[in-house]
Amino acid sequence: MHSSTRAFNGTSSGRRTRLLRLCRRNPQRMLVVPLDHPLSDGPFAAGGANLNRLVGQLATNGADAVVLHKGSVRFIDPAWFTQTSLIVHLSASTAHAPDPDAKTVVGRVEEALRWGADAVSVHVNIGSREEARQIADMAKVAEDCDRWNVPLLAMMYPRGPHIADPRDAAVVAHAVAVAVELGADIVKTYCVDSEAEMLRLTASCPVPLLVAGGPRLTDEEALLRFVDTALRRGAAGVAMGRNVFESANPADTTRKLARLVHGDVFPPAPAELLRRGTSAV
Repeated sequence: MHSSTRAFNGTSSGRRTRLLRLCRRNPQRMLVVPLDHPLSDGPFAAGGANLNRLVGQLATNGADAVVLHKGSVRFIDPAWFTQTSLIVHLSASTAHAPDPDAKTVVGRVEEALRWGADAVSVHVNIGSREEARQIADMAKVAEDCDRWNVPLLAMMYPRGPHIADPRDAAVVAHAVAVAVELGADIVKTYCVDSEAEMLRLTASCPVPLLVAGGPRLTDEEALLRFVDTALRRGAAGVAMGRNVFESANPADTTRKLARLVHGDVFPPAPAELLRRGTSAV
């Protein structure tokens, strides 16, 4: 049984319902597009111009979920969330900070629910100077997720002065274990270079494991090959932002990624929403 199916066992009905919304097109796979970058890195480049339009393009072309900070949700047409799920991101730092790896919690689970979230996400940098506080923050968020029956996506990155190789199989496996032990329902992390080690990791992970998109790939064929490799190595899907919203055509890129992740199982969006996706401003 695939890890994404195993993860639903033992969860409350409310939490299970929200998890099923996150993978409404295919209970085995997920395509998540993080759009939380403006807080950490600054505004989207011109290619990602209007956020509402961008979310519409993702929603109507097969993205299972988008990740947004609470402030951005105010400017998104709620109709898009009939076609894709909303994950509200609760962690933040900026590229200008003395230590950009020191993520802090900037929102609460109850607050995310008021914005209509289907799930929340947190970011933990394993090996960073502030690792202990970030782990404590995640534990508190996980406790609140249990209280409110909200799925938790943990973005786990080996980063910091104690990490020699962030894609080392043992280090990545440890980061995943931290997320699972603290109560994550879904984990996002790096794809390790060794096929055998990645297969071992995905087979042993009791919750869906999503591979991070990583640096921008300008070659579309290389991007699709990267995703195909991750899926063949047992990943439940991918969570990639820059490679989608910085592409020349985010709608087309999303559609190609969705077909790769899901095959042809996802239904087309209603025509009215598709029209909104091309005309939203």
